[in-house]
Amino acid sequence: MPGESGTRLWHPFADMAAVDGAELMLDAADGCWVTDADGARYLDASASLWCCNLGHRVPEVNAAIAAQLDRLDSYSTFGDYTNAPAEQLAARLATLAPVDDARVFLTSGGGDSIDTAAKLARAHFQHMGQPERLHIVGRTHGYHGTHGFGTSIGGIEANTSGWGPLMPHTSSVPYDSLPALEQELHRIGPERVAAFFCEPVIGAGGVLLPPEGYVEGAAALCREHGVLFVVDAVICAFGRLGTWYGIERFDVRPDMIAFAKGVSGGILPLGGVVVSGEIAQPYFAAPGGPILRHGPTYSGHPVCCAAALAALDVYERDLLIPRGQQLEGDLAAVLEPLKQHPAVAEVRAGLGLLAGIGLTEAARAATPNAPGALQRAARHEGVLVRALPDGIAVSPPLTIAQDDLRLIGDGIAAALDALVATHH
Repeated sequence: MPGESGTRLWHPFADMAAVDGAELMLDAADGCWVTDADGARYLDASASLWCCNLGHRVPEVNAAIAAQLDRLDSYSTFGDYTNAPAEQLAARLATLAPVDDARVFLTSGGGDSIDTAAKLARAHFQHMGQPERLHIVGRTHGYHGTHGFGTSIGGIEANTSGWGPLMPHTSSVPYDSLPALEQELHRIGPERVAAFFCEPVIGAGGVLLPPEGYVEGAAALCREHGVLFVVDAVICAFGRLGTWYGIERFDVRPDMIAFAKGVSGGILPLGGVVVSGEIAQPYFAAPGGPILRHGPTYSGHPVCCAAALAALDVYERDLLIPRGQQLEGDLAAVLEPLKQHPAVAEVRAGLGLLAGIGLTEAARAATPNAPGALQRAARHEGVLVRALPDGIAVSPPLTIAQDDLRLIGDGIAAALDALVATHH
């Protein structure tokens, strides 16, 4: 039984018996730095959960939130209700998206967005008179949140097991193989496949960069077989890859793009799906047509949308979106020396302001939960990173300075040394 003095807060993705009483209590933040309750400062090298792309305590976003709270604090956008921030945000996001005649459906976050896109994909073919098109294909190591569809099409074994049966009509293919995707389409029967979900760079599953030509080839296969090409840009969008949605780094036109995280600077919960005009058309064509009976309470929440509009202003004014591409070589360079470390199997970097450091099998075998141990060792060096299945990830705010990039490399190097020292 939990002790009477123990926490009542159940943390996501946490070994609660180990966490209880050993929490890192964060108390304040500013720019790329956060401070704990004891006054220790840490470089936020993971932008919280890949999301605080503007850094912390952005004055313009905070001011927009306060002003909106003082005007219209909250109201639903179900039915014919709307508000100015939601309308303005949808228009702006649609204009920025590499999607034809786009409409934008707003959600509370990434998991919501993925389940929205999955339901829309199936509904699309119901309206098209192809109700047998139900199957959704994902990729191994893929992460699409933890809702029903997202769990089912995810490709991280630890996240998909232990729940009993998941959604039927879903499967995963090796993340880096176009022949495997084509083979799977034919195994199922292309006429039974609704959509293929693809992260431009796989994030939580390891920061896995796509092989040259993979994304374009996957989109072409989908087009050839009438399958919807759905981009999960929850991590990759809003500058992380150096463009608005990340997918612009590749020569493709998605049918839908799921987004969240950086859209509000990671400050308030917000996500959405950019939907092509072709998919949206039946819903918009004439009164009395189909209704999308789907949506979260806070879809189009005025305060969250005001925060996002201010965040977009800051991205544009400070020319932050291209920085994900401008800094990708610098981040790869500061991590390059880690490749020589005896505990490191590989450094995955060079496409966007994010990277993965994979540990060797020997290093993982020598330490229980080695990625978690390395994450804690980096924290001891004053650098906050994310644990991955095989190591750690970094994805700092786009506002990070060159000197702070070097701090990330130095901090991880020291953490790796500390991890190895515990083996002996």
